[in-house]
Amino acid sequence: MKLSKLSMIAGFIIAFTLIFELAAHADEDNQSTKISFSQAVQVPGQTLPAGTYQFALASDDANRDIVRIFNANGTELLATIQTIPAERAKVTDGTSITLAQRPNGQPDALVAWYYPGSDTGHEFIYSKQVEKELDQDAKQTFVGDHGTITRSDANGEGN
Repeated sequence: MKLSKLSMIAGFIIAFTLIFELAAHADEDNQSTKISFSQAVQVPGQTLPAGTYQFALASDDANRDIVRIFNANGTELLATIQTIPAERAKVTDGTSITLAQRPNGQPDALVAWYYPGSDTGHEFIYSKQVEKELDQDAKQTFVGDHGTITRSDANGEGN
């Protein structure tokens, strides 16, 4: 399905407003990060409603590819998700996430999460069917630095 330039721009504007705040917390061991969404976001296996979430790596040092998503204060585990390492060309000082713009009113899908200062992040693993669909969707990367978001493309290059 081909998207017109106007619908892609509108989608990026919607995706840009999706994120309310990205704030990283200095916990390098588990890469604990708080991320707030102003609209629902899809992760593998479920949809997170609008709100603030704490993302962290599982405490298993042998497997750094498991991301756990908690409620805002870290007291309730909401999801445990298998990821694969993802490389990026440009390292940022802030937390960055990549979202795929989903069609037909579906919530945007979280594709990747990068901890501040790291060139290797965590790409979320979706079912083969969803992965195929996500490959066709426009992607937008958001970088948070002390609650400020700058828009950049899927390769981490600034616009």
